Amino acid sequence: MDTRSLHFFLQLSDNLHFGRTSELCHISPSALSRSIKQLEESLGVQLLERDNRSVRLTHQGQLLQNYARDLLQQWDSFRESLLEGAHELQGEISIYCSVTASYSFLHDILSLFRREHPGIEIVLHTGDPAPGIARVLAGKEDITIAARPEKLPQSLAFRRITVSPLVFISSLSDISQQPCSATSKEWAEIPMIMSEEGPIRDHLNQWFSDIDTTPNIYAQVAGHEAIVSMVSLGFGIGVVPKIVLDNSPLKDKVSIMSNTPKLPSYDVGFCTLNKRLKSPIIKAFWSQL
Repeated sequence: MDTRSLHFFLQLSDNLHFGRTSELCHISPSALSRSIKQLEESLGVQLLERDNRSVRLTHQGQLLQNYARDLLQQWDSFRESLLEGAHELQGEISIYCSVTASYSFLHDILSLFRREHPGIEIVLHTGDPAPGIARVLAGKEDITIAARPEKLPQSLAFRRITVSPLVFISSLSDISQQPCSATSKEWAEIPMIMSEEGPIRDHLNQWFSDIDTTPNIYAQVAGHEAIVSMVSLGFGIGVVPKIVLDNSPLKDKVSIMSNTPKLPSYDVGFCTLNKRLKSPIIKAFWSQL
């Protein structure tokens, strides 16, 4: 079964940019364009709307995007099942997590996994953990390390790694930012460095709402490491999992604030789709956690 054209289409549907997609797929833009055109001709519909400035999915393109992801996942699982009885598993597993999680949790697991399954290629993507679960749900990643949401989707399997408290941090160099009462309206005046999205942002939004105060947001950033960095420079106060602070090279430039509101702990673990656990490769990885 030739799945290359569907792989190319999925990459393009995610990036909506022929140049970036061709680099990721290691083909020329003209070859990518021909592959998409042949796919459109074989289906008899237009999948993309293109002009000199942008690329957009048509309604038919959106339908194919969902179908192709599901089809390719099923194809990978079927192909892997044929190899399950072989002496050595072969294939690929993609993992998404933050930089901190990559060396805090993954190092020992991947070291053992690689020794036991040398034929499996490990693809590691790092970034802000907030969209990790969405990437797994969308089929872009096999596994992510992420905070457990308040309501875990039924389609997801979750394996806890650790539970880390959330701490408020301020810069050692900025004496103007002093801890204050958990119910004080002074919080409305304190500049905050907050995540763009994710459980911690949700907890903070809820707490500010509970005290009927609008936060003074100085900056919204992607990733907990970026919060520590901006706080260390004296731009404001931030909230991060303590495990991130403990592993940060800037931990000596910030301090944990006292007398601050207590937020729910950061319950972090591995997530994957339940249906992906049928894959011998995913099952082999999951069994080591």
